[in-house]
Amino acid sequence: MPSKPSKDLHTFVNPAPDRDYTIAIELPEFTCLCPLTGQPDFAHITLQYVPDASCIELKALKLYIWSFRDDGAFHEAITNRILDDIVTACQPRFARVLARFNVRGGTYPTVVAEYRKPGWQPPPPVVLPIASGSSGG
Repeated sequence: MPSKPSKDLHTFVNPAPDRDYTIAIELPEFTCLCPLTGQPDFAHITLQYVPDASCIELKALKLYIWSFRDDGAFHEAITNRILDDIVTACQPRFARVLARFNVRGGTYPTVVAEYRKPGWQPPPPVVLPIASGSSGG
């Protein structure tokens, strides 16, 4: 097997460290184990972060996500651990992990964990007016 799961998150230098921008990564194939039954839990994880000096390398992130396949943990613990590991690896200005777990016992749990670097404030949102009379095409 050419690749193996790994808890190592690698980073690279942010190419635009003077700008706040958001990186959003969808991870639709997350799996872990229920700590009570040992049955598999499946989730769609969304990672969103505003990088500071470094960014998360995608192949390392995929191997990191794969490394949870045989771990037994509650949804809340897994979501917060992923956030903590992302923050440790790249020290972002902001990070959010949204974990949408598949149905289990008739419920669809979603867990959201966020981190904000002390002193960082997001830029104000830009609201653009909608042009009237234009069909756009």
